[in-house]
Amino acid sequence: MAKNKGARIIITLRCTNCIKTASNNNKTEIASNQMGQVKRSQKKIDYTTTKNRRNTPDRLELKKFCPNCNTHTQQKEIK
Repeated sequence: MAKNKGARIIITLRCTNCIKTASNNNKTEIASNQMGQVKRSQKKIDYTTTKNRRNTPDRLELKKFCPNCNTHTQQKEIK
């Protein structure tokens, strides 16, 4: 028999600043590629953690270090 899953689930956190700049970089990257300059691509760094869905039913936000931004930034839960 299968047991009940429980209240803990695994979630993924992603930097909010990198999400904002990624949409802007796509537009500028096309323009810069036409001029012959190649931009360094940023890796998407995700944090994986668990949360209790009974205590925090809404999306989780934590302040973590982002190596792309090289600062501590808000990390939001993604689906």
